[in-house]
Amino acid sequence: QVQLVQSGGGLVQPGGSLRLSCAASGFTLDRFKIAWFRQAPGKEREGVSCINTNEGSTYYADSVKGRFTSSQDNAKNAVYLQMNSLKPEDTAVYYCATAPPIACSSDAAAYDYWGQGTQVTVSS
Repeated sequence: QVQLVQSGGGLVQPGGSLRLSCAASGFTLDRFKIAWFRQAPGKEREGVSCINTNEGSTYYADSVKGRFTSSQDNAKNAVYLQMNSLKPEDTAVYYCATAPPIACSSDAAAYDYWGQGTQVTVSS
């Protein structure tokens, strides 16, 4: 059974950093793509990043390029989202998501399995 369990998140001041974790079970990372999405109140779910776990290539939304870094640890079957220089507009519930095949997509409909979500709040 495919399962994604998230950890991390919380409250941080503008300019601060947070790291989100997504532990995968029921599949191996090199068979599925893994993405991070976020959803702010009243807004649609937005793709933040996606890892093609077979190639190791990563894609980022323009809004987070240069500030967020997604990485994978195959030994732990986990992926991470390091978020630096956080802004109030980054405030949202963040989700990791996965599905075969490994080709990345920013469309939430392309993902079959989702983590439980974690709140990130950027505020002074």
